[in-house]
Amino acid sequence: MKKKNKKKLKLTLIIAFLIGIVSGVFLVRLFEPAIVALAFTGNPSINAAVSVISFILSLYVTFVLHIIIHEAGHLVFGLISGYKFNSFRIFNFMILKEEGRLVTKRLSIVGTGGQCLMSPPEPVNGRIPVVLYNLGGSLMNLILTLIALPFAILFPSVPFLSLFLFSFIFCGLITALINGIPISSDTINNDGHNALSLHRDPDALGSFAIQLKTNDMISRGVRLKDMPDEWFTLPTDEQMKNSMHATVAVFACNRLMDEGRFSEADELMERLLAMESGIIGVHRQLMICDRIFCEIVLRGDAEKVEAMRDKQYLAFAKTMKSFPSIIRTEYVYALLVKRSAEEAEKKKAEFDKMAVKYPYPSDIESERELLLLAEKIASERVNL
Repeated sequence: MKKKNKKKLKLTLIIAFLIGIVSGVFLVRLFEPAIVALAFTGNPSINAAVSVISFILSLYVTFVLHIIIHEAGHLVFGLISGYKFNSFRIFNFMILKEEGRLVTKRLSIVGTGGQCLMSPPEPVNGRIPVVLYNLGGSLMNLILTLIALPFAILFPSVPFLSLFLFSFIFCGLITALINGIPISSDTINNDGHNALSLHRDPDALGSFAIQLKTNDMISRGVRLKDMPDEWFTLPTDEQMKNSMHATVAVFACNRLMDEGRFSEADELMERLLAMESGIIGVHRQLMICDRIFCEIVLRGDAEKVEAMRDKQYLAFAKTMKSFPSIIRTEYVYALLVKRSAEEAEKKKAEFDKMAVKYPYPSDIESERELLLLAEKIASERVNL
């Protein structure tokens, strides 16, 4: 599986390199006056310097624009396919449908610049449409890039406009490329990989629909423990190699945590983490986070806890420091392992601050119960 991903990554890099060569030729022509001035006088003109700064700013602006366009593509093609809007996120800014109205929240997930979540349509002959929804982002990037291309050709020397159009085309191609070619990274699978997983395994359509339904219910304030049991049926070991099925298994672990069945959750997570599977990197590290919590509250083996908090996990926890389960486990670690009331209070204050803007109240309710459990255990251990 890793060899296949490396080949796809190489292909992506080759195409990106070719785009870079074409872009380089364009840039040389664009900045030819500055290059000549620098070579013969050592002092490029003010106009050339302004052009360079403008180009850098254009790249930044058009990159952000294409992230918005990409997520808008998922939204538009999702609506065309019969999906219903749930949430729309760019970086950590999120627009969420809550009780029939739109509200703004904050959520950051490592490895993603944005995300558009939607509720699936009712299946027809046991199937739901998935191609346009999954690839809609890359398609929208390409469509608007192609629309911009003739304008770049017609106006190659118009100040600022040519810079903007070139940046827009360049960022559009790169964004479509890195999301459209199927790649599974160390953190998350891209859109192309998700579409390919669904194409190769028709049974994965059901798991994909369960993921979207679960996210929809969470956005409505329903906790995992209150959702239908059949949604959390564990996949077979063979099915676990597909990331769509693997995500359902991750949700099953999260549900056991929500039900307070920590021993069962810990055993299941240990088994899933040990097997070859399609569990994405983000979910894998969040499962380790939950296993650290289970170890602390069930057995309190400080040596084992420290071994689980390795460099990879600590780096991940730092990038996801505003995520509820990360703060919760760091709070429990400070309270029950380090036994630092001061550090624990800081983590609890961080949790309270995060909870105000976090989009899913049901998650916060569940996490607060785990904080209270840790406080109860701390009180009992003090009285022993």
